[in-house]
Amino acid sequence: MKTTLSIVIPAFNEESRLGDSVRQILEYINKENLAAELIVVDDGSSDATAKVAETVCAEFPTVETNVIRYEENRGKGFAVKTGLLASVGEVALFTDADLSTPISELPKLVEPIEKGDFDVTFGSRALDRNLIGTHQPWRREQGGKVFNLIVRTLTGLPFWDTQCGFKAFGMQKFRPLLDVMQIERFGFDVEFLYVANYHGLRLKEIPVRWNHCEGTTVSVFRDSQRMFSEVRQIRQNAKRGVYDNAK
Repeated sequence: MKTTLSIVIPAFNEESRLGDSVRQILEYINKENLAAELIVVDDGSSDATAKVAETVCAEFPTVETNVIRYEENRGKGFAVKTGLLASVGEVALFTDADLSTPISELPKLVEPIEKGDFDVTFGSRALDRNLIGTHQPWRREQGGKVFNLIVRTLTGLPFWDTQCGFKAFGMQKFRPLLDVMQIERFGFDVEFLYVANYHGLRLKEIPVRWNHCEGTTVSVFRDSQRMFSEVRQIRQNAKRGVYDNAK
């Protein structure tokens, strides 16, 4: 059976919760009888993240799996890009390692691409906040709103949540764009959407269920300056024509 869907999980020091997430995804693939592969990208973890992934993947020999590891921590954006480049599915979806958006929400994003209605779909916590089960701490949630306002102002993107870790791509059109992506860390979500929109791909923001999970390695205060800097870099890249040369 030809693989039509690739699921990518970027992971950094996730040994404590990655096993449950990988198992849930592989069980879902089996239950739904999906022609899918799972790719875990260990982004230079200092713990047993890759070993945990390999151990759980071995429990599901009928599902195509691939655990990619490199030694240096390069950032979530680099990990997602690595996973997407290694994928063979016609549609690829990346999800955060904590499954803050349940994998059962997958059809909301994948089916519109399979039907040919859109090229890129991405989960949103902002369009229907009734779908949020466990909220982030207030300060973190407000920080996210401020960041999104800055993104809208600097990039012109009309979306309300660019940072939800649940996005899907029609790879025939999106794969060539990966060659011009520059952002390796937190701003990569914005760059993915910006470049896709810049090249005329059809984007759709879709409300999904979401729950805050403790243990995130992103700090609103520590990382906010870098995130804003990366958004400015995206705008500068566009002015310099960096994104014009996608094959």
